Amino acid sequence: MQRKRYAPGRTGSAARTAVALALGLGLGAGLTACSAGPPADDIAVDAKAGQASAPVAPPGRYRTLFEPCGAVPQATLKDLLPGAAALPDTERDKAYRGIAAVTYDTDRRVGCTWKADTPDTSHRLSLDIERVVSYDAAVSDDDRAQEVYVRKQLAAGIPVPPTAPPSPTATATAPPAGSPTATATAAATAPPAKAPTGGPADPSATESATGLEPRVLEGLGDIAFVDDVLSTTGANSHQRAVSVVFRTSNVIVTISYREQSTGSAEAPDSAELQEKARNLARQLAERLEE
Repeated sequence: MQRKRYAPGRTGSAARTAVALALGLGLGAGLTACSAGPPADDIAVDAKAGQASAPVAPPGRYRTLFEPCGAVPQATLKDLLPGAAALPDTERDKAYRGIAAVTYDTDRRVGCTWKADTPDTSHRLSLDIERVVSYDAAVSDDDRAQEVYVRKQLAAGIPVPPTAPPSPTATATAPPAGSPTATATAAATAPPAKAPTGGPADPSATESATGLEPRVLEGLGDIAFVDDVLSTTGANSHQRAVSVVFRTSNVIVTISYREQSTGSAEAPDSAELQEKARNLARQLAERLEE
C-alpha cells in the first residue's frame, strides 16, 4: 500500500483552534466599534435632564373662603341696618340672615347682601370676597391679587401712592419724562375723572377739607382704600355709597354700604357711614387672620 507524502502544516485540531480564535477577535472588534459612544438622541436626553427647572412663584396664603352671610356679627348688623329693629320678628330675622350671592366656586368667590327699609331711609350692605389665583407659574397669587386691587383703586379715582406695594406690571425703571412710553404709562395709570353727581351745593365738595374724601387707608390688610360717592335722585332724596376695599395676601374684600334718605333735604352723613363700613372691614380683616 502506498503511503501519502507528509506535508508540513497544522494538524486538524490546531487548524480549528486558529479559526475559532480569529472569529472571536473579529466579533470583539465589532462589539467595541458598536459601543464606542452613546447615540446623539441619548446625549440630548441626558442634557435636558441635567437642566435646572424654572422657579415657580409661591402660592397665596388662602386656599378657601369663609361663609360670608354668617361672618358679620348680629350686633354689627343692628348698627348698619337701624331700620330692621322696627320690622316684625320674621322680617327682622330675614334681614339679618342676608342673601348669599350665587357663585360657581365658593372657594374662589363668595358674597352676601342685607337690606332694611323704613318710610324715610333705606340701608343696603353688600359683601364681596374674592380669592385670586394666578395661572402663570412665574406670577404669584399675591402679585396677581395686587393687580386686581390696583384696578379697583384706580377705578375709584384714587391714585396709587408711592408707598403702596408696587404693581407687578410696573417696570423696574421709569422711562424719561416726555417720551412716548412715559406718556402712555401716565395715561394708563391715571385715575379716571369722576362725573359730578350733585348740584352746586353738593355737600361732597367739602369732603376733601374734612378728610373724608376717597383715599388710601392705613392699618387695614396689606393695602386698602375707601370710596365715598353722594348722588341725588330727586329734590329731597339723597343716596350716599361708601365702599371699603382691602387686600390681604391673595384675598380681596369689598364692602359696599349705602344709605338713601327720602323726604329730607339733608344728605346721609359721610363720617358716620365711613366709620361703620371701616369698623366692619376691621372685623373681617381680623377674621382672615384667624
